[in-house]
Amino acid sequence: MLSREDFVFTIGYDGPVAVVDGKAKKRYGSLSTRQLAEKGLFRAAYSSAVWSKDPGDMDAVVETYNRISGSSLTVNSQLDRLFGVFFAEVKRSVVL
Repeated sequence: MLSREDFVFTIGYDGPVAVVDGKAKKRYGSLSTRQLAEKGLFRAAYSSAVWSKDPGDMDAVVETYNRISGSSLTVNSQLDRLFGVFFAEVKRSVVL
């Protein structure tokens, strides 16, 4: 299973290997889900919430996204499609 930081900053897959944005991981990897959302890094924040499986994290992402974008999404919206994030079981990653 990937580490939180690798999952959060995955930009794609090459077969069974996750491709990770190393620069973003190094710069933002220590931030919490809420901090990522407050910085406008919604895809990373949503990925963090998916990885943690914490409903509070998901609520924080949706609340911050709605406040900044003027939207009215709910946790039940198709957020996976909006942010392009799906949980995938991969064991390896390569950092670019």
